[in-house]
Amino acid sequence: MATDNILKIIQEDGTDILCIQEPYALGNTIVGLPQYCNIFASEGRKRAAIFINNRQIYTLLINQLSDEYVVVLETKVGNTRIIIASSYYINLPLDTDMQKIEATIAHAKGAGVIIAMDSNSKSTSWHDIKTNRRAKILEEFLMSKQLHIINESCYTTFGAVEVPATSTKQSPITKHSTLSRIE
Repeated sequence: MATDNILKIIQEDGTDILCIQEPYALGNTIVGLPQYCNIFASEGRKRAAIFINNRQIYTLLINQLSDEYVVVLETKVGNTRIIIASSYYINLPLDTDMQKIEATIAHAKGAGVIIAMDSNSKSTSWHDIKTNRRAKILEEFLMSKQLHIINESCYTTFGAVEVPATSTKQSPITKHSTLSRIE
């Protein structure tokens, strides 16, 4: 079902870049997506992936920042350079997750940064009904790095159907300087 939604988003909305957490895979292979999409994921088990649906976007996988849980790409269209990360933070210690975010920001060196993440936390900042301790720590960290949560939906950003946002976990996060570059 989720793969059908991805196909619908790609086809109907003309989406160029899609960050996915927990993509549908058989073994270690992501399946069910069109052959014309470039799929970026780490070797082995795939907890995060990035799909590129536009061959005009230059992409480079940043291997030293990518692993089973995080995929980081450098993208470039014309003179616009943006680092994009798709992250799935399964209940590992938040310190590990925050170090990965810091490494992504450090790598950007002035480029825009977009981090799409499933943080496995609950927060009213991403339209949940309450904020748990994990989310509070993550929110404080994001503010300290001058990152902005741009999930403005009042519905979850995953699933087969739109569901009231009582369990939203995925949120795009970006630096202020990147906001003007996002269409």
